[in-house]
Amino acid sequence: MPRKLANPFSTSSAMPSSEKAGERRPSTSKGNRISQFFSSSPKSKDHMSAQQALFAMQQQQQQQPTATQQQHQTQANGVPAGISPASTSLPIISLSTAVAGDHNSSEPPTTTLFRPKSAEEMEKNRRADSQFGPLCHSSHLYVSKSHGVPLEPPIEDEPPYYFLLTTYISYLLLILVGHICDFFGKRFGDKKHYDSLKVQNGYAPLNDDFDSFYTRRLKMRLDDCFARPTIGVPGRYITLMDRKSNDNNRSYQYTGTYTETLNMSSYNYLGFAQSDGPCADAVEECVRRYGVTSASPRADAGTTDLALEVEREIAAFVGKPDAMVFSMGYVTNASSFPALASKGCLIISDELNHASIRIGARLSNAVIQSFKHNDMYDLERVLRENISQGQPRTHRPWKKILVVVEGLYSMEGTMCDLPGILSLKQKYKFYLFVDEAHSIGALGPRGRSVCDYFGIDPAEVDILMGTLTKSFGANGGYIAADKHIIDKLRSTNASTQYGEAPSPCVLMQILASLKLITGELCPGQGEERLQRIAFNSRYLRLGLKRLGYIVYGHDDSPIIPIMLYNPGKMPAFSREMLKRNISVVVVGYPATPLISSRARFCVSAAHNKDDLDRLLAACNEVADVIQLKFSTGVAGGLAPLPAGVDVTPQQEKEWRRASGVPVTPPRWTVDDIVRCGVRDAKRPLR
Repeated sequence: MPRKLANPFSTSSAMPSSEKAGERRPSTSKGNRISQFFSSSPKSKDHMSAQQALFAMQQQQQQQPTATQQQHQTQANGVPAGISPASTSLPIISLSTAVAGDHNSSEPPTTTLFRPKSAEEMEKNRRADSQFGPLCHSSHLYVSKSHGVPLEPPIEDEPPYYFLLTTYISYLLLILVGHICDFFGKRFGDKKHYDSLKVQNGYAPLNDDFDSFYTRRLKMRLDDCFARPTIGVPGRYITLMDRKSNDNNRSYQYTGTYTETLNMSSYNYLGFAQSDGPCADAVEECVRRYGVTSASPRADAGTTDLALEVEREIAAFVGKPDAMVFSMGYVTNASSFPALASKGCLIISDELNHASIRIGARLSNAVIQSFKHNDMYDLERVLRENISQGQPRTHRPWKKILVVVEGLYSMEGTMCDLPGILSLKQKYKFYLFVDEAHSIGALGPRGRSVCDYFGIDPAEVDILMGTLTKSFGANGGYIAADKHIIDKLRSTNASTQYGEAPSPCVLMQILASLKLITGELCPGQGEERLQRIAFNSRYLRLGLKRLGYIVYGHDDSPIIPIMLYNPGKMPAFSREMLKRNISVVVVGYPATPLISSRARFCVSAAHNKDDLDRLLAACNEVADVIQLKFSTGVAGGLAPLPAGVDVTPQQEKEWRRASGVPVTPPRWTVDDIVRCGVRDAKRPLR
């Protein structure tokens, strides 16, 4: 049953009086201690207000005990977790220092040994934990990096042919039933549902019945699984607005209740989606100083000192001489390719690249070729063929060749084979563009994407692109490259000339999160976030494989797709997980191939092991209900080897062949996964 939660944006919700009044505790930090955080030049006191909030929050976090210690202290004092603070009244324990015979003092001096938390403090801690979970144990950390072995493509398991056949039959039935409903609906059904598909007053319909067939007859059946309205912060937990539909998802009515769910759907990789903390305080001060908008494109009056400072910090973070920021990640790609390539150029794109790359490449008027996903042999074939043949009809040499890949693919969970691409780059002399939208902040020991993960000098990649939505808790994108490339983009990029400039408060969020990741602010916190997401990714991936799911992607990827195949299992899986108060994303055609429907888990540093264990238990129950345990074991999740057998995962296949030991489908219990998961997640996954 949905749980009635207070709406944090409602005036009737139970909030501390200081929060209702919009007041925050003023910063008492000294400006001279933080003057070197963001710039080496002296600045005025007013100009340092946002940075003072960052340093004040750092001091506050150092003085306060950690959330884990607070929980242990609460348990030690005998307060059960399920009892509200209003129902318990703990005494204040004091130690008196009065001596015998001292009758003059009416109030002898005392030393307070224990003071219970106020309701406001407990609510603040609860809200903080709901946005970023406490670390359960110091062993739940891992460093994301390559171990010097070539990146092998992940083995893709296949389900039994029965499930593939029923998937095709399901689509055929949906299409057949949809056309039958349209045939009778246009003649006998509700006219308001079909008037927009007919010619009216001489106007042709904007969307005829064929164009809108998929949306009306297939997507509408599971529309309640998409675009669920939320309130509050999309952190560790996310609060959904409960809704219902009485007309098969054509419209919704909101019930006025809210459901707090475990958030496995947001791109909050490093957990910076928080309403409290150094980033939030800096953004609040920034709004007071700069307002909420620059009200101009970058080329006119939209270039603030914050924008210049963020560009310097991003360039230093990714290891490039210069960078420029955009107000939208999609526009970063869509507007940059026309400025980088033109007629007579060749763009070679991975077949699974994002839509923004494909749109930008088409706008450039360059010739576009694609190669099989992450297949270096096919990429070399395309290069050799196009270099030898030249431009179509004229066979002149290409003006330039630009190879475009993504660092981490959002639907597959796979990383690009950057070492393999660079070896081809040295041989064929093409330019390389790497889209790091999902990999920046999420991969590498320092969070600096695939170059950091493989230990490669960023100078070997010509252009690095990334978005600031996923790992930085902000929005927008960036391009980082040599200065002459950035100068050309600034003068010819349509987004710079006509698009809105990034909001100052968003720029401050980016700046603060960058400082946290690098350790210049709150030392150690950024490193912990990076290691938490690396451990969480491996732990959850291994657990799902051991349950029997078919899981796509590389081991260190924080994007974990599990295969559903049948279109009817998309709404079934989403609704069953929602019953267990877990929010997930389901993806189908056209974002994926027709028979490759899937659910996608986005792991965050804000999650802890308890959250992942809860998710694994729910996945185990749902998989039994709707038959999702397809794995044969060839892609991992195998049972432990017999005692005395010590072979590497690479040698295991030869050992099984020599010993005649077959691969058995993994079907672990949740208890066994939890017991062995922490240890096995830090080993090569098998």
